Amino acid sequence: MPKYSLSFLGFPVECPSMSELPTKKNLTRPNTARLLISCPDKRGIVAAVSQFLFNHNANIISSDQHSTDPEGGRFFMRQEFSLEGLDLTRAQFERAFQEVVANPFGMEWTLSYATEPKRMAILCSKYDHCILDLLWRVRRGEFDCEIPIVISNHRDLETDVQAFDIPFHLVESQKGEDKSVSEAQILELLHNQADFVVLARYMQILSGDFLSQLAVPVINIHHSFLPAFIGANPYKSAFARGVKIIGATAHYVTAELDGGPIIEQDVSRVTHRDDVRALTRVGRDIERAVLARAVKAHLEDRVLVYQNKTVVF
Repeated sequence: MPKYSLSFLGFPVECPSMSELPTKKNLTRPNTARLLISCPDKRGIVAAVSQFLFNHNANIISSDQHSTDPEGGRFFMRQEFSLEGLDLTRAQFERAFQEVVANPFGMEWTLSYATEPKRMAILCSKYDHCILDLLWRVRRGEFDCEIPIVISNHRDLETDVQAFDIPFHLVESQKGEDKSVSEAQILELLHNQADFVVLARYMQILSGDFLSQLAVPVINIHHSFLPAFIGANPYKSAFARGVKIIGATAHYVTAELDGGPIIEQDVSRVTHRDDVRALTRVGRDIERAVLARAVKAHLEDRVLVYQNKTVVF
């Protein structure tokens, strides 16, 4: 296969062709399931779940748990297990788990299957750093998901998105506070298309009515370390305050602006020598990394939401 020749410190380096790089097409999905549990904490939860899985020939691969307070607190668990040798169909397994384990412990639970990749829709505006990072990670197989659609209120990124063979749709934003028409168009495009939505620097505020009708999780990347410096131009605010760190925050979107449960955050140190352009450059690198980690955690069913907070295993 053809290879690309590059140089590093003056020495020739041979790189593999694009066809040799890992891609989503050669990704093999394991026959596993992920169980997320949230319930009042009490004795016997771990034993009951483990015994149920053992009784039906499900082999536990990994297990994580957390309790807010051993006495009267909230209990959270994530278990990943193999379905090879399972003695029930998926529907039978889920019904039996509800009756035998979930009901007695008052559990809220979800079960997802690795063989059924999630569908991730993306909304974007003009900034390209976050969306291109997501598209590359999916293409290279780092994220196991489908991207059925990208929606933007500008055409700036149309060519970039189409280069990844992903449908691009333009929905221009309305001026003023009333966004009902454009939101209705987006809802129509997203109908039965996505298991969750990522706002990859989509520079529009989504209404509570839109979120309730959409009825799937929405992840946003905020270009600031929330709750500090919220608003449209946090880097300018940070520069004016002479900050020594800047950051980014990925969170689930709720009707409260920038107030949803935080999934991931990170910061970077800066100095008095960094102007607004430098802060923006550093900040965008953090945004990409933080959003990627948040999306990965959601895709791998590592996030549990409770009382506007998250437990991320």
